Amino acid sequence: MIGEGKPAFAAERRERILELVRVNGAMALRDIATQVRASEVTVRRDVRALEAEGLIDRRRGGAALPGRLGQEQSYAQKTRQAAPEKLAIARAAARLVEDDDAIVLGPGSTTEALARELVGRHGLTVVTNSLLVAQVLAAAPDVDVVMTGGSLRGPTLALVGAATEQALAGLRVHRAFLSGNGLSADRGLSTPNPAMASVDRALVACAEEAVVLADHTKIGADTMVQTVPPEHIAHLVTDNHADPEVLMTLEEMGTTVHVAVLEVDRGE
Repeated sequence: MIGEGKPAFAAERRERILELVRVNGAMALRDIATQVRASEVTVRRDVRALEAEGLIDRRRGGAALPGRLGQEQSYAQKTRQAAPEKLAIARAAARLVEDDDAIVLGPGSTTEALARELVGRHGLTVVTNSLLVAQVLAAAPDVDVVMTGGSLRGPTLALVGAATEQALAGLRVHRAFLSGNGLSADRGLSTPNPAMASVDRALVACAEEAVVLADHTKIGADTMVQTVPPEHIAHLVTDNHADPEVLMTLEEMGTTVHVAVLEVDRGE
């Protein structure tokens, strides 16, 4: 009877894994394992089986829907994915911002988390094309927010287009903080959307340094449009579950890598 029960349980677990990936677009193995209450070894085996059926794609340390190269998650999906890691990354990235600084914050759930860490800063000027970043900093008593013009892009709640790029052309700031959908040592930061990629390049062009915020689910991943080539990434802020080989390669190319350790992993 025990032998007969195992396949049924595995089938139910794999159906749950497929449902989770469909809802989130992409997930880390450790997050899937927590949700289905199984070991990462078991989940990795399930993911291989689902990939063999063409239902999901494997990526290093996680799983995604098939054909993720040219697709984009909704903002709600991005917010749910790797939430503890994004908070840790935001806190680490905040150390790269000083009072009386002038910076750019691009759109994204991780940069929105960074904005929350900057509310108490003094004399800070933040240029952004993100409505959500601007909304967070609207409550900051000593932070000046400069918004670009442009056309609103619903999935990211960000301003894009020629007007956005023109607004950035005459500016000069210290650092630009960006996130994206994938970061690889070969192509650097990338996104599925050409309009977003064009604005991200304009954000980087007005800054002395580019800082990329990317949790481990994005490290080693690649999407359709390159935004920042690896040689132009001055700093990368990621979490302690990121692929060490990718991080080492980026460091060899001149990127300073900052690794945020999650509270749950401290002391291990």
